Amino acid sequence: MCGRYTLHHKPEEIEERFDVDAVEEFLAPRYNIAPSQIIPVIRQTQSREMAGCKWGLIPFWAKDPKIGNNLINAKAETIAEKPSFKRAFAKRRCLIPADGFYEWQKRGKAPSQPMYIRRRDGGLFAFAGLWEEWKSPEGEPIETCTIITVEPNELLSKIHNRMAAILRPGDEAAWIDPKSGVDDLLQMLRPYDSDELEAIPVSRAVNSPAHDSAALIAPIEAE
Repeated sequence: MCGRYTLHHKPEEIEERFDVDAVEEFLAPRYNIAPSQIIPVIRQTQSREMAGCKWGLIPFWAKDPKIGNNLINAKAETIAEKPSFKRAFAKRRCLIPADGFYEWQKRGKAPSQPMYIRRRDGGLFAFAGLWEEWKSPEGEPIETCTIITVEPNELLSKIHNRMAAILRPGDEAAWIDPKSGVDDLLQMLRPYDSDELEAIPVSRAVNSPAHDSAALIAPIEAE
């Protein structure tokens, strides 16, 4: 599962890394991005663009938008067949830029320890995502998204039984290319190399999405 992440790089760094015009209204430094919030996604329509989508995918056929609360993640193993995701997987894939994410490591009877996972070089990366457009009964379009998850790598397996699907940079363009085939796309959804990531114990203040500051990613001694 991936339920919280960060994106605190400057807009110009995101623009350069992902070859997209940055939309600054979506790019204030954020250290505790949570479901139901509007997050930046990068997608290929007429051209590569950045847009804001609500995190928690609402399928186009949904009667109740609350279904999105349960669809913040999509398992890679089932996205090609599951009704909630198969149309988005076929037609509406996106990159979700990030520079780190959180998972909670169980510690027996003690409270779970939040761990901040990032690239060892601190650089930007992209989650594999899906987006969808849903129309309210009043006809208002609402764009939403989800983060795909895969089996954990060696590092994450000590923390959680799933991990967010981080795309290799060389796969990012193909992931959002409408012409990419299903088999090729599924091959991109695999655990990211453990050697390129690190996991850092951080404060339990991150447990509340009301907290959002750089202090949340500061290393601490495991509590």
